[in-house]
Parts: sequence; C-alpha cells; structure tokens
Amino acid sequence: MSDISDFSGSSPKGADSELQDFLLAEKQKAQFHAQIHEFNDFCWDKCVDKPGAKLDSRTESCITNCVERFIDVSLLITNRFAQMLEKGGGMH
Repeated sequence: MSDISDFSGSSPKGADSELQDFLLAEKQKAQFHAQIHEFNDFCWDKCVDKPGAKLDSRTESCITNCVERFIDVSLLITNRFAQMLEKGGGMH
C-alpha cells in the first residue's frame, strides 16, 4: 500500500515543465485574441461610418492602415520594454 505522502504535491519535473509550457501557450493565445478584439473595436470605431452589406474601398483601406499602425505601435512598445529590461536587469 502506498503512503499518502507520496502524493504531497511532488510531481515529475517533466510534467511541471509541460504544464508551464501549456499554460504559457494558453496565456499567449488569450493575449493574442484580446489584441485582435482591441484592433477590431478601435479600428471599427475609427473607420466605419455606417455598416453596410459590403465595405467600400476607403473603409477597407482605413481598417487595413489602422491595424497595421496598431501592430507597429504594439511592437515598438514591446521592443522598448525588452530593451529596458535588458539594460536594467529588470524593473523594480
């Protein structure tokens, strides 16, 4: 018979690592989906005057440019924070 202390929260290192990897991937997916919704909300409000059955070329261009600028700014901010962390060894 196995002692209950054998199950006291210790698990193989591989399982912990796999769980952490899975959780990180799921967090990244959630962040990606949240970013997409943010693009949609912001760019829709900025570019779409009146919804119709089809987007006109001006609206389509506006949405395309809006999303591209939004991505550019997001990448710029992310890269800037990464540089700050590298230089400062972390933010305290």
